[in-house]
Amino acid sequence: MNLLLQLALVPLLLPDWLDPAVIIQNLGNWALWGVALLVFIECAIWPILPGDSLLFTVGMFIATGSITFGALASWQVLLVSCVILTVAAIAGNIAGYWLGHLIGPPLFKPRSGFWGKVFDPKYVDKTHDLLRRYGDRALVLARFVPLVRTFVTLIAGIGKMNFKYFILYTAIGGVAWAFGVTILGFFLGRIDFIARNIDLVLVAIVLVSVLPMVFEALRARRQARTDVTEG
Repeated sequence: MNLLLQLALVPLLLPDWLDPAVIIQNLGNWALWGVALLVFIECAIWPILPGDSLLFTVGMFIATGSITFGALASWQVLLVSCVILTVAAIAGNIAGYWLGHLIGPPLFKPRSGFWGKVFDPKYVDKTHDLLRRYGDRALVLARFVPLVRTFVTLIAGIGKMNFKYFILYTAIGGVAWAFGVTILGFFLGRIDFIARNIDLVLVAIVLVSVLPMVFEALRARRQARTDVTEG
């Protein structure tokens, strides 16, 4: 659980130029496509990107009219955006899975410096354990945890998990993640307090995103204690 909390807090340390609002504003008319590309990259190979915050901010900007699609109404723009972002997320997972096949072992090897910490081999062991214990639930729940969603994809490829099984559950998680977080941003972005305190909201999103895995870990620990007692 401590590892999950540490991973969830890493995006909070990103530089200002990776601030979701700054990214979207700088992309201008290409905002949606730029965010889709970043989501693809994060889900495939590059874990240090603010995926959750980007989705939420896209939803908020659609609600305020900052992101438009021709003459489409805001709810139509929201639907189109959710579909595009979902496709980007799932496509990123597919790319990450096959990258895991090709470059996984040399990527996660002991090394010093910043990248040695990001691609520490211990994450492979932790994620292998996660997949072994929770299986399909891990693929769905990991989608909502920063960094972990990238590592799970890579390690599923490294471990040669059955691709049909992998894509089924990662797609379920991708739809729930992209639609859920973007729609949440769309509706909450209409609230003046949230619009004026977006930095605090983004911090809250990162912290809340780790809760599903925390609850699952607590449930598993409680079950393990019950099994020991009954045994």
